[in-house]
Amino acid sequence: MSFADVAAQAGADPEAFWLEAAKGLDWAKFPTTPHDGGSDTWFPDGELNTCYNAVDRHVAAGRGDATALIYESPITGRAATYSFAELQDHVARTAGMIAARGVAKGDRVIIYMPMVPEAVFAMLACARLGAVHSVVFGGFAAPELAKRIDDCQPSLVLSASCGFEPGRTIAYKPLLDHALELAAHKPAGGAIIFQREELAADLMAGRDLDWASAYEAAQPVDCVNVASADPLYILYTSGTTGTPKGVVRDNGGHATVLHWSMSTIYGMETGETYWAASDIGWVVGHSYIVYGPLLKGCATLLFEGKPIGTPDAGIFWNLIGRHQVKVLFTAPTAIRAIRRADPDGAFIDQASLSSLTALFLAGERADPDTLLWIAGKLDRPVIDHWWQTELGWPAIATCFGLGETEIRVGSAGHAVPGYRFNVKNDVGDDVPAGTVGNLLIEQPLPPGAFRSLWNNPERFQAGFVDFPGHYTTGDAGMIDADGFIHIMGRTDDIINVAGHRLSTGQMEEVVANHPKVVECAVVGAADELKGEMPVGFAVTRPGTEDLDAVLQELKVSIRSDIGPIASPRTIYFVDGLPKTRSGKILRNLLRDILNGADIVVPQTIEDASVISVIEQVVKG
Repeated sequence: MSFADVAAQAGADPEAFWLEAAKGLDWAKFPTTPHDGGSDTWFPDGELNTCYNAVDRHVAAGRGDATALIYESPITGRAATYSFAELQDHVARTAGMIAARGVAKGDRVIIYMPMVPEAVFAMLACARLGAVHSVVFGGFAAPELAKRIDDCQPSLVLSASCGFEPGRTIAYKPLLDHALELAAHKPAGGAIIFQREELAADLMAGRDLDWASAYEAAQPVDCVNVASADPLYILYTSGTTGTPKGVVRDNGGHATVLHWSMSTIYGMETGETYWAASDIGWVVGHSYIVYGPLLKGCATLLFEGKPIGTPDAGIFWNLIGRHQVKVLFTAPTAIRAIRRADPDGAFIDQASLSSLTALFLAGERADPDTLLWIAGKLDRPVIDHWWQTELGWPAIATCFGLGETEIRVGSAGHAVPGYRFNVKNDVGDDVPAGTVGNLLIEQPLPPGAFRSLWNNPERFQAGFVDFPGHYTTGDAGMIDADGFIHIMGRTDDIINVAGHRLSTGQMEEVVANHPKVVECAVVGAADELKGEMPVGFAVTRPGTEDLDAVLQELKVSIRSDIGPIASPRTIYFVDGLPKTRSGKILRNLLRDILNGADIVVPQTIEDASVISVIEQVVKG
């Protein structure tokens, strides 16, 4: 069926549509009720096990020898490949290991680990038992880890002795020890520590177990069936301060839409290799490193490294050729980093990319200049798409697997079947096509989207009260006359300049189009006369010398492309921008620096050293 046909079908009868999609899974009890309007629950009377669907059923279908998990760690020099049968063995025994520590259905387990196969085994093992995992970035600061321990009250913590960044080793165990000291909740099962060769951790007698010894002593266990609505995981959103915001994902709806999305959005089929170059600490890693590909029976690539520097800007392309990757999914910031290190695309030219059919981008807005550069170098579709931790899977995309081929640069695509978008102004009125406003999704949300926040029903409901009948995405956007949806940035990135509401995202497009600029951000700074004024930060290509000329050219471009009212107060040239580990630029941090506010450095920042450098540039 074409995209138009599928979208029409999903819109006409969503309950029948998703019930049909649910047939792609193996259910212990197939649902007879697609959706409970009272509780907003999908497949309320269904029962299944997500781990069984991701692992065991492929073995049962005779595909035990097929590749399931590929581990590549250029940062350590290690690599490994696991078949579905081998993955089943590891997961079943890991489940036995954590069950021996008292973990049972409904219990929570915190996973505080680097990008190693054992972390994937741990996630699937929790799902196997019907336990609820909560993955927290390995290396996350102790106070923030303690907040998550107190919020979800785990029975057990799974961790590792260390993780790696280019040029440094991060000891995890001291951070975990400090977090457990700070936390009021003490996990009854203690902690199990995976010891890495490069750095061994000291274990606390009576609380900590060595992973290898506990694993060796464990007996494999079978899958435990759970209700479709039972929680699979809790994922705390990045940059959280104060009370953590724990997004809860269910089992049945989540498994249904991820299995469905692999073929319809990404064009993947069973047995092919998929690579989401993200981290399991993010929702992308949950959905498209671990669960989505395995539910579809694809091989998934787990990557411990960086797009540049481990060892060079060609690592993505080399691994695609080595493992015959069909689709790569990464963040725009990764492509910008590659472009800056390899502006001519020499590594791309040298690589064997015959298996690659498309590149998907998400995590932040893909500026047209970056998208067009990589599309030209790869000579393949480069597809920007949009979603959130709360949604769990793409809501706006070019559905490559349904034959959609038209890509409108600057747009994340059309609404994915099952989603219904509206754009309204601040008083709740619909705005004309092409007008920027609040981007909203009509209720009920499709399967896979969050139905609650852990221990925080009031905060969950807050996302639905401003515009009744809609989920407020928090993004500003517009839908053009052809139905293409454009994300203009967070609603707090819409600035008011002398009464004019302007999108900093539009300004960033103009700045990024300059041939000397490789990355940029525009934010609103307080201004006594106009209320706010746009201020830019730009990273230029190596060797760029006449910055004054670049500044004037950028100002002229903004005035001509957007209007004189958008002319920036100034544009600062910097060596790097503050980002989270997933590549999102911390624009609120830049805004605080400009406005002289107290700087709160989030624990998700990739490199905190850039902050002091930017402060010096702004003050200087």
